[in-house]
Amino acid sequence: MLHSRIEGAGKPFVILHGFLGMSDNWKTLGSQFAEESFQVHMLDMRNHGKSFHSDDFSYEDMANDVKVYCDYHNLENIILLGHSMGGKTAMLLATLQPELVEKLIIADIGPKFYPQHHQPILAGLNAVDFSKKPSRSEVEETVSKYISDFGTRQFLLKSLYWKDKEQLAFRFNLAVFNEKIEEIGKALPESNKFEKPTLFLKGAKSDYVLESDFETIHNHFPNAEIETVSSAGHWLHAENPSEFFNKTMDFIK
Repeated sequence: MLHSRIEGAGKPFVILHGFLGMSDNWKTLGSQFAEESFQVHMLDMRNHGKSFHSDDFSYEDMANDVKVYCDYHNLENIILLGHSMGGKTAMLLATLQPELVEKLIIADIGPKFYPQHHQPILAGLNAVDFSKKPSRSEVEETVSKYISDFGTRQFLLKSLYWKDKEQLAFRFNLAVFNEKIEEIGKALPESNKFEKPTLFLKGAKSDYVLESDFETIHNHFPNAEIETVSSAGHWLHAENPSEFFNKTMDFIK
């Protein structure tokens, strides 16, 4: 069963984080949504956060995990929000289980195929030698040689934890990501459709969702609105949380 943070009471609102993230990335926004009479479920996807590790890692696996989670918690007519990898998972789940999802919100990802672009990040993470029992600052120093962007480093290092008193480790399953990284870019199957209200939010400074993708989006999601979150890149929910929150709430209401 997937690990989750659950907050608030009311209509079920399920949030799926992106690749190398975890439920904690949504703590602040999750609390805000909970204040609007939602029961917010922030999930750790398989191989991420405090959820189980598995050699099986695909969008089909992840969508099934979320379905099993919703069944276990008796969640129906959910609001489903996914960012990046979580957005791809949310798209697949909504198209396969439309009766489960009332409204769908996708943050800065499209249904198309994405070529592999995580190599520098994986190289930086793989460069950390935990057998030398590095400190937090030593891990950051190693990673910084590969990843110059401070925000990206901070995001990745959120998954660093003390496995025991002297030993740091990453919560995510790096070995499986090294092997299955191609899975992350896979497209939504061509014939998959979800007819209910859908909101695509794209970061103004991100190139993940382009105007040339709008037609594909509408083919899969004929009832989709596409909105831009200003002054934000791919991590739009962290870079402009107030606009992200307002656009999401306007759509839901």
